[in-house]
Amino acid sequence: MTIRVVLADDHDLFRSGLRAAVDTQADLECVADVGDGRAAIDAVVRLQPDVAVLDIRMPLMDGLEAAETLLADGAATRIILLTTYDDESHLYRALQAGVSGFCLKGMPAEEVLGAIRIAARGDALIDPSVTRRLARRFAAGLDVSNRRGSTSTAPPRLETLTAREHEVLLQMGQGLSNAEIARACFIGEETVKTHVSRVLAKLNLRDRVQAVVLVHEHGLNADTR
Repeated sequence: MTIRVVLADDHDLFRSGLRAAVDTQADLECVADVGDGRAAIDAVVRLQPDVAVLDIRMPLMDGLEAAETLLADGAATRIILLTTYDDESHLYRALQAGVSGFCLKGMPAEEVLGAIRIAARGDALIDPSVTRRLARRFAAGLDVSNRRGSTSTAPPRLETLTAREHEVLLQMGQGLSNAEIARACFIGEETVKTHVSRVLAKLNLRDRVQAVVLVHEHGLNADTR
């Protein structure tokens, strides 16, 4: 089945390059490429693509506002945001909105293509460096969402997690990949996948993005059970 993609970026050269990369893939099809957030909303509503890749910084309406609008309206399209190292202030809003991941601008095209495939199958991808910077802001007590981001109250159902599942949840919150979690816990990647699935199911989380929000919003740590 072909994954239908909308691309939105106000830099014509970057956008055309990414479109060319998408269109060389047998399983991907770019159904529209646009240069601003309003046009992105129009394209997503009209074409109902599987995935939309939106640059955070665009004229008329930025990618974050476009993502919030689409997701608040119940769009089924999975959304990936393109970000840069100086877009930290927007990350928490995007996580709360329910985006399916972040890709850093400048990363190899094949990694963006991989992120599109991950999002299309219902999973989520956040570049670990993005998540870790967000985690540092929480740890430093900085305001990432124009309010304090953590609370002292543990989320419901946390007690349903086993000790290993709790450990995996915390590592997911730090942006670790399955391979990194496997190395840290001295277990196989397939076992990690099983733990991740169980954590998401027990805590009623849609994907890893929501796990990141939960860990940092509630200030979870090894002693929080």
